[in-house]
Amino acid sequence: MATVGNYTDKETFGKISSRIRTTIETAFLSNNVLHVTTPREAYELAKRSVGTIELTGMPVYEPEWQGLSKGCNVLLFNDGAVVGRCAAARRILGDPEVSLDEYAAKLREAVYHTRYRNLYAAEAVIGLEKDFMVRAHLLIPEGHENLLYNWILNFQYINKIYSEMYKESHAYLDGDIYILADPDWKHPDHPLGLALFDPEHNCAAILGMRYFGELKKGTLTLAWGTAVRNGFASCHGGLKRYNLSGDRSFVAAVFGLSGSGKSTITHARHENRYDITVLHDDAFVINLKERYSIALEPSYFDKVQDYPMDCEDNKFIVTLQNCGAVRKESGLVYAVTEDLRNGNGRAIKSKLWSPTRVDRIDEPIDAIFWLMKDPTMPPVLKITDPVLGAAMGATLATRRTTAERLAPGVDPNALVFEPYANPFRTYPLGVDYGRFKTLLESGVDCYILNTGDFMGKKVQPRHTLSILESIVEGRVSFRPLGALSAVEVMEMEDFPLHLDDVQYKKEITARIKDRVAFVKSRESERGGVDKLPREALEALQRMTRELGYPGEA
Repeated sequence: MATVGNYTDKETFGKISSRIRTTIETAFLSNNVLHVTTPREAYELAKRSVGTIELTGMPVYEPEWQGLSKGCNVLLFNDGAVVGRCAAARRILGDPEVSLDEYAAKLREAVYHTRYRNLYAAEAVIGLEKDFMVRAHLLIPEGHENLLYNWILNFQYINKIYSEMYKESHAYLDGDIYILADPDWKHPDHPLGLALFDPEHNCAAILGMRYFGELKKGTLTLAWGTAVRNGFASCHGGLKRYNLSGDRSFVAAVFGLSGSGKSTITHARHENRYDITVLHDDAFVINLKERYSIALEPSYFDKVQDYPMDCEDNKFIVTLQNCGAVRKESGLVYAVTEDLRNGNGRAIKSKLWSPTRVDRIDEPIDAIFWLMKDPTMPPVLKITDPVLGAAMGATLATRRTTAERLAPGVDPNALVFEPYANPFRTYPLGVDYGRFKTLLESGVDCYILNTGDFMGKKVQPRHTLSILESIVEGRVSFRPLGALSAVEVMEMEDFPLHLDDVQYKKEITARIKDRVAFVKSRESERGGVDKLPREALEALQRMTRELGYPGEA
């Protein structure tokens, strides 16, 4: 069995147990818990849940293949003002400012108040191939059936096939994932809600938060931590394989936050010019020793802003969140997409959306692409030094999106750094730095794709996909970017580069200095847990010197 789910012996129990885990796991054993084991059961509960909208004009495509009954329709459920996840609500045990005594007491009180309602319990596996599978458990109160249904659909429910696969899967001395959710919870200390993680013991409490993304990413947070403890690189990104002529292939991994183009690139079919295999567009792990990659989820949690109501891709939608609805003359009800109601409308799309989807790719990755929205970066750069490549991933520059719920006072338009596009990390940042540096040292190429604006001009998806095609086909030519010793650029007619422009040199230098400052700040924030090796800082400082504006870097 992959992870430890039951008491076996005192020694094993001592390794996986904690005060927080015991509090959460005990709640699963209460006499007000109802077990939901199939998508069919969850669908019927969600359909009858108060406030659910059954989209009668949108039947689920091949429902029986997904564990659903024939004739079921897409279900829509809308939240209120909150339509994105909230990083400010996270508390991670082990951080200096997080008191175990304080949060253990808050958690016990939260569990106590669940006694006045029925609770639903569900199970799923995270990781879709027997070399990495973790069993996860969710407990959530009655009244939130749509969250339960979405969670079961987003991850792999345990059917006969996966039950047998799990029995044969690689064993890890980590506990199963346990998550307690109560969207109705309120506390004066936590107006945004509370996402409490005990990552070393694979458990979390998601309290006072209705947005489904909190449950999805909360579950992945713990799965990624389990992967890291067992020799994998954890990836918030997409991975696809181009199957080329002559038994050649090109495996590309793209890393970016919501809205960066990660899903667009992963699912791009390039007008059917290539035979493409998709692993996933959001969550996977890489085995550092053997270099295979495994998807963590079967389905896709996708934005609907770029999918009009009549888009063919919409036939793969199974559920919708935070979208409008309209009745047509036929009397049937359809979704109103393209974010007319609010930003960050979402859909869970089935695995069938990718016609050539797999759960494991054995070929080693050929290239890593950091997706950034840094206006001083050309549409594509190649980083030839593994240390600098890992350092640039650790200082991945982006902008906030509608997928995020920001704390008061946070500038939604500010350029921010999100290391490796993973704001869900609960382990030291240096671990990711070391894992990605190891990959780059093994011969994996490193690129930066700017999917935002370059000096005031928008980089369109067609530009990005054309760049990717050139790299995959090996017909791209890079030249050194000015005096930078480990950075190369591709000439693009639509985006002329003027390195002799003093103002441009000042601006790109300023952004590199921002990265230097960010890396330095890791030495003190969170008690220095995320401090990076000195070489990462020195690689960035060398860039400022080579640009000719060393200043105080």
